[in-house]
Amino acid sequence: MAVILAAFALGLLFGAGLAVSHMMDPVYVLGFLDIAGAWNPTLVAVMAGAVAAAAPGFLLARGRRHPLLGGTFQVPTRRDIDARLLAGALLFGIGWGTAGLCPGPALAGLSTGMWQFLVFVPAMLVGMAIHDGAGRALDRRAPSAGSAAP
Repeated sequence: MAVILAAFALGLLFGAGLAVSHMMDPVYVLGFLDIAGAWNPTLVAVMAGAVAAAAPGFLLARGRRHPLLGGTFQVPTRRDIDARLLAGALLFGIGWGTAGLCPGPALAGLSTGMWQFLVFVPAMLVGMAIHDGAGRALDRRAPSAGSAAP
């Protein structure tokens, strides 16, 4: 129960931070991404604040064998840059640059009831489902690590 309450409280804090910092407002985000035009650098302060707030927690976690509330740390093991990563980054960038929304702020934006979020989030979920299906299909077609490729 402590894990659920902590996740809920931190989710509320994260959502409030997105709202207060205007990260849910596509106009601010698109202004930040428009470095060749009317660039709005205010979100640099948001990112700097996020890094400054998160850094002590990451340093504290590095010295622990398990999270404070139990379980195991979920640390990515892959560090390579492959075609799937680059394609995903490209698709994410196109979506972020045209809509001014990314998943976290879009989910938090549902609380506003604005039509943009009500359209974006289901479309994002469909895109995620397509990704999962395509990824499974690609994984089935890929040769296993121990076999020779034709």
